Amino acid sequence: MRKTIALAVAAVALTGCGMLPGQQGGGGEEQTGQTGQTGQSAQPERATTSGAPAEAQPTAPAQEAKAIASREVKVGAGGQYGKARVDITGLKRQGRTISLNWTVTATDGKVNLHNGMSSGTLDYTVSAVSLIDPVNAKRYRVARNGTGQDAKCVCSGTQGQFLESGDATTLYAVFAAPPPDVTKINVEMPMMGVFTDVPIS
Repeated sequence: MRKTIALAVAAVALTGCGMLPGQQGGGGEEQTGQTGQTGQSAQPERATTSGAPAEAQPTAPAQEAKAIASREVKVGAGGQYGKARVDITGLKRQGRTISLNWTVTATDGKVNLHNGMSSGTLDYTVSAVSLIDPVNAKRYRVARNGTGQDAKCVCSGTQGQFLESGDATTLYAVFAAPPPDVTKINVEMPMMGVFTDVPIS
């Protein structure tokens, strides 16, 4: 399983960079087929715990990894909100890729991650998560394993993830790496908000 995932990531076509939010067409998804770049290394082992994209994901116990950024959030729709703690546990540069790992822990009520972090109605992944480099005014979108409408994100699936209080799930996403001189970056997550100045290791 690990070997298969590593080969898939090594062959992925990385996303490009776009401008900051508010400009249509910006971001790497639209430029994936134009960059011609491929990833140089596989995602970290923690990424494999979340399984393949667009598949039902089991909940996981809270991780012991030290958080490098955290926040408490309300998550929900239609006036029904649960509370959760989001812990970013890793933002690691590996060659021309960068891997983001985080844990969502429900702290009160039911937390719906089913399709709330995706880029489409029937997209049950975390594909809408992005990295924002405010210094260079660039946005990095989740990498895709090809081009066109059928290309899947190199990221966790969230189908069927409805966390009860005390449940946790570990998620990941892989991006094209920013320039080497960028040592901190903002992480934008739908429903969760923006984490500013997250250190890159």
